[in-house]
Amino acid sequence: MQTVNIHEAKTQLSRLVDQAVKGESFIIAKAGKPLVKVTRLDAPSAGQIRRLGFMEGQIAVPDDFDSMGSKEIELLFGDEE
Repeated sequence: MQTVNIHEAKTQLSRLVDQAVKGESFIIAKAGKPLVKVTRLDAPSAGQIRRLGFMEGQIAVPDDFDSMGSKEIELLFGDEE
């Protein structure tokens, strides 16, 4: 694994990042002391990202959904005069 000093990493950052994306991780050091390891992220592809509406057509919501159980709720939390 390649080790580069901070100054070199700043001047060659674009090239180093391209290498990391290709799987060639590298270490950034200061005064010869390793500080960080730079490696690529394995982010999900666009096909793996879950989106709203992914179950469209598979679930039916009743028309009275907003009022379901309202009588029971009113009995539990209604005004007690």
